Amino acid sequence: MFDTLQDRLASTFKGLRGKGRLTDADIDATTRQIRIALLEADVNLSVVKEFVAAIKERCHGEELSKALNPTQQIVKIVNEELVEILGGQTRTVRFAKTPPTIVMFAGLQGAGKTTLAGKLARWFKEEGHSPLLAACDLQRPNAVTQLQVVGERAGVHVFAPEPGNGVGDPVQVARDAVAEAEHKLYDVVIIDTAGRLGVDAEMMAQAADIKTATDPDETLFVVDAMIGQDAVNTAVAFQEGVGFDGVVLTKLDGDARGGAALSIARVVGKPIMFASSGEGLKDFDVFHPDRMASRILDMGDMLTLIEQAEKAFDQEQSQAAAAKLMAGKGEFGLDDFLGLMRQMRRMGPMSKIMGMLPGVGQMKGQIENIDEREIDRIEAIICAMTPAERADVSILNGSRRARIANGSGVEVRDVNNLVNRFVDARKMMSQMGQMMGSMAKRGSKQSKKKQKNRKGSGNPAKRAAQARQAAKKPQRSSGEAFGLQGQQQPSQEDLQKAMSEFKMPPSMQQMFNQTNKRPR
Repeated sequence: MFDTLQDRLASTFKGLRGKGRLTDADIDATTRQIRIALLEADVNLSVVKEFVAAIKERCHGEELSKALNPTQQIVKIVNEELVEILGGQTRTVRFAKTPPTIVMFAGLQGAGKTTLAGKLARWFKEEGHSPLLAACDLQRPNAVTQLQVVGERAGVHVFAPEPGNGVGDPVQVARDAVAEAEHKLYDVVIIDTAGRLGVDAEMMAQAADIKTATDPDETLFVVDAMIGQDAVNTAVAFQEGVGFDGVVLTKLDGDARGGAALSIARVVGKPIMFASSGEGLKDFDVFHPDRMASRILDMGDMLTLIEQAEKAFDQEQSQAAAAKLMAGKGEFGLDDFLGLMRQMRRMGPMSKIMGMLPGVGQMKGQIENIDEREIDRIEAIICAMTPAERADVSILNGSRRARIANGSGVEVRDVNNLVNRFVDARKMMSQMGQMMGSMAKRGSKQSKKKQKNRKGSGNPAKRAAQARQAAKKPQRSSGEAFGLQGQQQPSQEDLQKAMSEFKMPPSMQQMFNQTNKRPR
């Protein structure tokens, strides 16, 4: 959604490279380009003026850090102002002191409220809560049935006493849903209300009546992020007619220009609390302004990537596979590789995962062209092998490879390519593991030798003071940040020696040589 804005900002910052300091003309030219980029992204005009004025004031007013070049300083300022426009701090649901916590949805028809209700219910369930969905959209055809289907997929209960399709009182259904939750000990009630194709008095009155009857702890305005400036106008109308506590953006995976996300929080003064970026129930998460700003500026979103990896990966299985890989004895087999690949697929499409890495904005074309079916083909090839073949690929002769190709529906060359790439990658990772182990051992020996040769003061009182001072310092391993707990950091000589000993597999070296020969 933010591709156009991301490209324009990147080209703007690129023009500042190589400059030793920022002049007034540079600042004016840069802020002018930022203004154009935001207007092209369909950001609200008042928000654009406020944003650009804040950037210009900070660039003129504060002393530029000597540790940062002009590009880095501008990016830092723009990033901080983007975070402020997007809401500043991350905010989640405020739970009631006495359950159930009541969450009410409001918004236009087609914004995705019903699907979003299932996503939010699933999120609550993963957080350890017991949610109940209340079907209060009794006007739209089959809205009740849709909510029941979504609730079944999410694994949560749906309170739907009325069939809908114009039959029933939504206000009474909302009251009964809260009573049902209190009786059956559900701690969260999510009320799905009716929407319309436009803002009208009838819809506002019905939503206001439901809010009065249930007194929700959170009233969330659901808005389609693809409708641009109209999202801001609708949000203002709902704020005046019903009132809401937070915003939920849907369809963030669309190809619109994203102005709604950058405008709505500042215009209505309410935070964006959640964001939906796909059709699946798992395509939903808490909205983090700082992470969204980092994505817009092509600085990646490593925190979200790490959180998703923690949810998707089995820690014991991953550690066992890593130990086999680093051992360098050929113990890491295709079964281990298949297990890691399946865990990675749980994180989502590869294009989405790659999009969270810093600096990938320059490779949008390659990322968009990633063929997810290639992973299916790799899985099919591995599954066509016997357990013995997966454990030891060296036994794969010509007849075995032909059988595997026939069983997986691919060519023999595809099997050969997979096996060769796997062997080369395993060999390289094994060498890296041995190199890191060697460096850690050398660093540990040098540290012990230094400690052995280190002598204290000849003065007993001074020596005791030195011991007390050393005891006060926190004992932290220098390799802790790299996962080398209890090991000493290797010296520069060890690094150079280990790198000289490292040899890349011939086929992989040939691949890199061919890549370097290509015209740039």
